[in-house]
Amino acid sequence: MNAFSHPSTDPGFEEAGGSPGGRRGAGGLAEQFDLRRLGNMFRRRMRLFGAVAALVFIAVVLVTLTATPMYTATANVMLDTRREQVVNVEAVLSGLPADSSVVDTEAEILKSRRLAERVVNALQLDKDPEFNPALRSPGPVAAVKGAISGALASVRPQEVQDTAIAEQKAQERVVDSVLRGLSVRRSGLTYVINVSFEAESAPKAATIANKFAELYLLEQLEAKFDATQQATTWLNSRLEGLRDQVLAAEAAVQQYRIANNLLSAAGTNLTEQEISNYNMTLSQARAQVAEDEARLNTARSQLARGSTGDDLGEALSSPVIQQLRQQRATVSAKVADLQGRYGERHPEMLTANRQLTDIDGQIQAEIQRIISNLEAKVQVSRQRAAAIGGSLSNARGTLAGNNQAQVRLNELERTAEASRTLYESYLTRYKETSSQQGIEASDARIVSQATIPTGQSSPKVPLNLALGLVLALGAGVAAVVLAEMLDAGLATAEDVEQRLDVSYLGAIPLLASVAEGKASSPIDYVIEKPLSSFAEAFRNLRASVTYSRLGEPVKVVAITSSLPGEGKTTTSVCLARSAAQQGLKVILVDCDLRRRSVNRLFGAEPSRGLIEVLAGEATLDEVLTIDQTTGARLLPLAKSSLTPKDVFGSAAMDRLLEELRRTYDLVILDTAPVLPVADTRVLAPKADVVVFLTHWRKTPQHAIEAAFRLLSGTGAHLAGVALTQVDMKQQSKYGYGDPGYYYAEYKKYYVS
Repeated sequence: MNAFSHPSTDPGFEEAGGSPGGRRGAGGLAEQFDLRRLGNMFRRRMRLFGAVAALVFIAVVLVTLTATPMYTATANVMLDTRREQVVNVEAVLSGLPADSSVVDTEAEILKSRRLAERVVNALQLDKDPEFNPALRSPGPVAAVKGAISGALASVRPQEVQDTAIAEQKAQERVVDSVLRGLSVRRSGLTYVINVSFEAESAPKAATIANKFAELYLLEQLEAKFDATQQATTWLNSRLEGLRDQVLAAEAAVQQYRIANNLLSAAGTNLTEQEISNYNMTLSQARAQVAEDEARLNTARSQLARGSTGDDLGEALSSPVIQQLRQQRATVSAKVADLQGRYGERHPEMLTANRQLTDIDGQIQAEIQRIISNLEAKVQVSRQRAAAIGGSLSNARGTLAGNNQAQVRLNELERTAEASRTLYESYLTRYKETSSQQGIEASDARIVSQATIPTGQSSPKVPLNLALGLVLALGAGVAAVVLAEMLDAGLATAEDVEQRLDVSYLGAIPLLASVAEGKASSPIDYVIEKPLSSFAEAFRNLRASVTYSRLGEPVKVVAITSSLPGEGKTTTSVCLARSAAQQGLKVILVDCDLRRRSVNRLFGAEPSRGLIEVLAGEATLDEVLTIDQTTGARLLPLAKSSLTPKDVFGSAAMDRLLEELRRTYDLVILDTAPVLPVADTRVLAPKADVVVFLTHWRKTPQHAIEAAFRLLSGTGAHLAGVALTQVDMKQQSKYGYGDPGYYYAEYKKYYVS
């Protein structure tokens, strides 16, 4: 292949025993929640889980045992839905409606800072060390802080301390402490509110809880009293102003009446009364004129018909005429007597006739006087009626003027009436409000006083221990999960294939985890124990590498890693020896110019090596070293081989690899790490395959991916990833299904 690629994308990868990711996909979510996987996770983290859980549980136990015993007392306050009605007047501050929101509001008032301040002042809690931190004896930490503060204050310039602010802050801290001990809650959906207080002393808790309830009721009473007092004061001041307004309005009405002659008696205007009298008098006068004229006309009519006037009504009622008529009757009788006795010519007869004629003349004269008197009465009546009519006309003119002035008068009277009505309403309300003072009632009452608790409310040892156990287990689980999340290394074949999407080549055990007793070095152990699981691991690795490219021979194998210390050289030497034991012609080429780890493993320091061969200063046969145990060839690096030249990218390196490919069955290139050194990126495409080693559970995944990105453009073929230094005893606690999971079952198959 001419490009660096993951084997999962290689057409022959599946047949070569590559990543089984496609087959695992059919498992769905069941494998993600495999209980065995979870069990394995806890198995390998059992120490961490136990340590964290134990620490948390011990901490809870210590906190519980060292905590100060606290006591809680509860007083019950009920909002009273009934109303006492001592006087049948409306209160200034109405009672509370008994709905849910009001109950909740009153509960919040019980928790208010203002009420807490009143409790602090009433019970002098600022002098109690439980609530005032300033009165407590300072601990060692506080003493050190105080000393430091004093030292700093001595070197700072003196500042003016605001005592009032300092005292206020101290008071606020006391109130905060009291509020922390207070608990107010509504009892279900009832009108009862539970007022609880927690303190270090049982009597103190009961006293403070009762004081909160008492001051709450007192505050309600004070609120109503203050509202009534304020209303009374305001009404009184308002009444003074309204009284002045009423007096001014009424004075304006009277002044306007006087100025416009709108005086009245018994509620009626004098001009109207005068017109009414004139109308009545004029009617009477006119009636009198009519009567007098009727009498005069009647008398004249009788006289015109030839009457002597004797039949006139006035004549009939006149005493003079009546007297004259009596005299005439007497004289007439005398005339009649004398006429019969003496005749017409008798002197006494004549005298009597003259007397009769004289009397008749007097009667006629009296009748004429009566007629004249009637005429005079008619004239007087007419003049009187005319005078009354004139006065009535004058009064009507005056009334017309008064009616124009009456418009303004009505306005003034309405203003005065409105002011009077408002004044009277305020006066009535003032009297009602004044009558309420002293009879205000609270909207709540204390159902039950807080009693001294007989047992402590906290700490609750059984509950704390139960919660501590739950918390410890939870903390242990959280620690295990967090450790798994932070574990960026690779531990199983599944990790390699799923997280890196590359083939898993095998695992190289940590020798101490598979060898019994004291083992020699790994490169010797693979020779001494060829049937051990350690030696078998390298045979498995060689098999995986050999069949990593189906249809193509694999001879040149570059072994690398992302970081130093991941076992490249040990793996390279052991792989070379294992292959040589199987009869293959093997050569190991040390390509790590900086470390030269192969020399250290074999304890040799050659004077000439790979660099000299590439430079033409020595031949290949001259620098090759033979492993006497297995017959494998070694192409080392001389001590002074470090060079700034790009020796691996030269044509000489290509010719050397071609020669080695023809001569040997397996060429192993022990290269430098990818991330710190660029040499491997030059060598990788020259090899048939690249074997990438990763330290078990140590190498971060990000480092591996960064190395893959560096190799991706070189054209190298990545055979896969092999895990090194695997602790097989711990590996059995990891991925269910991984070969190492069953190590305990098959380890007896090997000869240690």
